[in-house]
Amino acid sequence: MKKITYLILAILLACSQILMGQTKLRDSVWVKKEIFSVIYSEVYQQPLWITYKSTNRPTLVKRGSMDFYTEKEIKTSDGDDYVKNVYDKGHLAPAATFSDNLQNLKATFTYLNSALQNQYLNRGEWRLLEEQERKWDDNENLQIIIVLNFDKNSENLPTGAKVPMNFKKHIFFEKQKTWKCFYFLNERPNFKWQESERSCSPNEHKNLFLGK
Repeated sequence: MKKITYLILAILLACSQILMGQTKLRDSVWVKKEIFSVIYSEVYQQPLWITYKSTNRPTLVKRGSMDFYTEKEIKTSDGDDYVKNVYDKGHLAPAATFSDNLQNLKATFTYLNSALQNQYLNRGEWRLLEEQERKWDDNENLQIIIVLNFDKNSENLPTGAKVPMNFKKHIFFEKQKTWKCFYFLNERPNFKWQESERSCSPNEHKNLFLGK
């Protein structure tokens, strides 16, 4: 009986803390989804790191009017963060890469997979690199890791989310066992995606988990 009483009290305390806004936001939360793994910052309301596998999947479904959705257990960004500014809801694991069935496509629309990304970057060179990845994966599977970087100069939106300063995309070619790395400032691109390639230091990848 005492255990039940203590449990009820703990639940009531947790609920009261949520209602009073006392629940502490987490610096990082690791989440494994069906098609990607992500480390998410509730403090920034943005992903810090995400990995997915790009394979030769057929395109069988279309996104239509599908939009992003929030998560019950994690404090993410939401639609308010993207109103009247230059930022798109930038897919990290691309919708087009996972359009082989409705379940996979919908899984890309969680805000866990959305970054505040400059619209000209998202619709331009970033998109073109994603298209190239889908050409590469016709011949071999790719492991892709995207790291979002923040610093003291990162913009803090009035709605509470923090804007990434830049993105680095690490692409591992499974057959060749080689890496390609691309670096993008979160702004309107001045370079083609091919010119954004940077040398990959082996030490960079020692601590990066390759999701299976």
